[in-house]
Amino acid sequence: MRWIRKHVIGAIAILVLVYLFLPIAVVIAFSFNNPVGKYNLSWNEFSFDAWTQICGVPGVCSSFVTSLQIGLISTTFATILGTLIAFALVRYRFRGRSSTNLLIFMPMATPEIVMGSSLLALFLNLSFPLGSVTVMIAHIMFIISFVVVAVKARLQGMDPRLEEAARDLYASPAATFRYVTFPLVLPGIIGAALLGFSLSFDDFIISFFNAGTLVTFPIYIWGAAQRGIPPQVNALASLVFVSALLIVLGAQVVSWRKRRALSIR
Repeated sequence: MRWIRKHVIGAIAILVLVYLFLPIAVVIAFSFNNPVGKYNLSWNEFSFDAWTQICGVPGVCSSFVTSLQIGLISTTFATILGTLIAFALVRYRFRGRSSTNLLIFMPMATPEIVMGSSLLALFLNLSFPLGSVTVMIAHIMFIISFVVVAVKARLQGMDPRLEEAARDLYASPAATFRYVTFPLVLPGIIGAALLGFSLSFDDFIISFFNAGTLVTFPIYIWGAAQRGIPPQVNALASLVFVSALLIVLGAQVVSWRKRRALSIR
């Protein structure tokens, strides 16, 4: 019983990680499959065809690039606006501040189908053509709340004495922000941007309502599922996962080196 009590938390953690990564492992494995027929659901034989001809199926790469473009543009605008809102909510006192804090959480708490259908009704009433612009507007509205929450948490966790020390050393407000505040907030901004990009790239419901004839990668997968998902989709999904994993590992390595350098000093 003593051994069980000592290792039960670790065993549960391993089981949870297996549960989380098992679907990803299946996606990666089936990217090397050479299916018989149009459905890539049962293993047939090992093949690199999906990786060597990753754009061999019409629409796969074009939809993937479309999602990348929309995600990057939406994340850029949402990160800028969300960071400014977070600074305003944390550093300033103004009328309606508490109400603004409450409204910021509304898009996060609202089901995506409600937001998507509401935006569709708005665009149709304004006779605004559906396409990439409407999808980007919808994604920016959806991402801003997550950016504000992430950057706001970083700002609230900052030690105000660091900025006070900079001002005591006769640093101007601009210099204090450039050399003290912004570097401290930057990890939170980068984390918020990465979260926003993943939400935008992964979104299906809001995009489906407001895309019109535009085909993003999630919409392409939804349409291909009715005819048979090609292994190229698994290859691109595996590529996205590996890229995200490398970014996380790179951030961890940089953080570890910084902590090591500080400990040596």
